[in-house]
Amino acid sequence: MKIGIVCYPTFGGSGVVATELGLELSKRGHEIHFITYNQPVRLELISNNVHYHEVNVPEYPLFHYQPYELALSSKLVDMVKLHKIEILHVHYAIPHAYAAYMAKKMLQEAGIYVPIVTTLHGTDITLVGSHPFYKPAVTFSINKSDAVTAVSQSLKDDTMRLFDIKNDIHVVPNFIDLEKYKVHGFSDCQRGMMAKESEKIITHISNLRPVKRVDDVISIFYNIQKEMPARLMFIGEGPEKEKVENRCIKLGILDKVVFFGKSNEIDKILCFSDLFLLPSQTESFGLAALEAMASGVPVISSNTGGIPEVNVQGVSGFLSNVGDVDEMTKNALYILGDENRLKTFKENARREALKFDLHKIVPQYEAIYQDTLSKCLVM
Repeated sequence: MKIGIVCYPTFGGSGVVATELGLELSKRGHEIHFITYNQPVRLELISNNVHYHEVNVPEYPLFHYQPYELALSSKLVDMVKLHKIEILHVHYAIPHAYAAYMAKKMLQEAGIYVPIVTTLHGTDITLVGSHPFYKPAVTFSINKSDAVTAVSQSLKDDTMRLFDIKNDIHVVPNFIDLEKYKVHGFSDCQRGMMAKESEKIITHISNLRPVKRVDDVISIFYNIQKEMPARLMFIGEGPEKEKVENRCIKLGILDKVVFFGKSNEIDKILCFSDLFLLPSQTESFGLAALEAMASGVPVISSNTGGIPEVNVQGVSGFLSNVGDVDEMTKNALYILGDENRLKTFKENARREALKFDLHKIVPQYEAIYQDTLSKCLVM
């Protein structure tokens, strides 16, 4: 199949999943065309089966905000015609499914029919999409898609509750390439660059937005380091970073916290980590938790959204109510307080991650593509 993939080309979960999906599909013999405004951060290889097409948005003084949706729709039309793309897989209902539908209608005028598969990732539903200004457009985009998937049962339930949806929604969870998270040949001296041998390494990865409750991350770590030697690794950039740094200074723990910013070496950092913190207000899936588990790192998380579908209570880690810092601290200390217990939780985390191996999940997308194309042929 010739598949066009539209996504945000950033470090966010949806962009990472879309890119990894495209790369795996290319290995399975499909021709993949990424269509977006920048090359996706995880797209390191362009080959005969993997192509990238940049969406340029020309500036025009008439527009206060440049119309990306119009530029994307036009680019999709051009790329479908030029490369004979058979199906479009768009990640996020708005603006991508909305733009893809406009492209689809323009192509129909030329006698070309290209079906749309839309994957819902969370923010497009629970935050942006549910806003009254956008709700009609989101509802329209989902209902006009030829197939719709959601990355968790929780997200599907939220979508059906918040919108008047006529379409079926298939739950296809996020996935991970476990080959990338096998035990690496990283040396102890590399671990020594991050922490002393006696220190436990605690990790948090996010875009540091308020919804991630990074203040709770600091509170949990502050409580942990009072009981045992520990260091905290912060991976990511975002609006809460300055606030986090100031709180660390106020608590006197700045020397125990390392800020990595955006990083392509997450696997290296996780491979030395002992515990992962994800106390988010909401998560549609919890891809960061899955990445940690794939590295054999147990997870202390909130019990919101799709996280309980990934982090198994008492097995790969523990779940608590949002904001319950005391219980999260208690659970963290329970895991870290005994080396044999920690080893068991690490093994459990890795085993639970196996359920989300890309070789189990990607075929589900292939089946949806085939089914969607088959239905279009009989229309």
